[in-house]
Amino acid sequence: MTLNRLDVPQLRQQFPALQTQCGERPAVFFDGPAGSQVPQAVADAVSRYLLHTNANHGGVFATSRQSDAMLAQAHHAAADFVGAADPGEVVVGANMTSLTFALSRALARTWRSGDEVVVTRLDHDANVTPWVLAARDAGAIVRHVAITDDCTLDMDDLRRQLSPRTRLVAVGCASNAVGTINPVGEISQLAHAVGALVFLDAVHYAPHALPDIAAWNCDFLACSAYKFFGPHLGILWGRRSLLEALPAYKVRPAAESLPDRWMTGTQSHEAIAGTLAAIDYLQSLSQSPAHTPRREALARSYELIAVHERGLLMQLLDGLDTLPSVKVWGITDRKRLHERVPTISISHRRLKPREVALALAEHGIFVWHGNFYALPLTEALGLEPDGLVRIGLLHYNTPEEVDRLIAALRSLEPG
Repeated sequence: MTLNRLDVPQLRQQFPALQTQCGERPAVFFDGPAGSQVPQAVADAVSRYLLHTNANHGGVFATSRQSDAMLAQAHHAAADFVGAADPGEVVVGANMTSLTFALSRALARTWRSGDEVVVTRLDHDANVTPWVLAARDAGAIVRHVAITDDCTLDMDDLRRQLSPRTRLVAVGCASNAVGTINPVGEISQLAHAVGALVFLDAVHYAPHALPDIAAWNCDFLACSAYKFFGPHLGILWGRRSLLEALPAYKVRPAAESLPDRWMTGTQSHEAIAGTLAAIDYLQSLSQSPAHTPRREALARSYELIAVHERGLLMQLLDGLDTLPSVKVWGITDRKRLHERVPTISISHRRLKPREVALALAEHGIFVWHGNFYALPLTEALGLEPDGLVRIGLLHYNTPEEVDRLIAALRSLEPG
């Protein structure tokens, strides 16, 4: 790797899955928005933990102490990843959805009839339904922020939805369906001005850009390691004062200290080990000197990722523009590509999304079809029940793979 770009051929060698063959050609993994592939180092970390350090938390014997030391390292790494100074504010769990449901139940205990919760039509349902159900239990009112024609949030509508009765604003950092990056710093400022808390879903943002809780001034943030080259694991960050004050649903022997009071049951320690390895992998992309602080190195890595992904995105959009049967949803203005991540959803004027996905699969190209759990969005766009075709670019994808995709889609054009 050079100082100015990723050495993609070299880093691809670290991902065993990318060597998969479909017939006589390599498979093309554009399925990353539903879960990225992992480097060998992540699989090795999971295996190494299970084979050599597999123990429960809090023992006085060697493997338990080694396991706990790894857990502490992982919490520090995750804190650096989201931009937190306090690793005690980082909670891990089965997945983002489970963590969000747990937090929503706790927050609902502080809400009263007539309070209001704001969610959006652009979000993954894991950042909508937990809050809708919690509001129902508390007798609170749910407000839904509309979207514009280019699949961005209607900020004027957001302002209209806010009031002194607003208790929480839940919004995604980036859409997992159409790639829109939301102005979450501005949203936090607006929400705090009326006394509301802010919950950010960074699951789809984190593979493409470094989360930054300080810049965004949010109160909670969630992400998922399996989207940023790690195992299946959810991560929740929250302000210490809130995590300590909110009523946690926990068993009696569990510690009241952070983060333990929010980490119910025995965790997947092997997945935590893999997550630590995934963050180490991302840090390594910067090629920074060994003494470089982790957060600084991660920021440099993501700068390199952004440059590579932006090039792929431009190439993909240019290619899709040549296909009369394809409609691209979301931001396509080349001057506004900084407002989106390189996740593209399309519709075909003749074929249903499943048919397009099947045709691409026959070419060894892996994409998703459906609503991707972004049900509020596909409902708002009138695309249910069939949904969309989603093409997810990640830093391990190549220009040659984009060319293959465009060629395969061109073969579906009539006549």
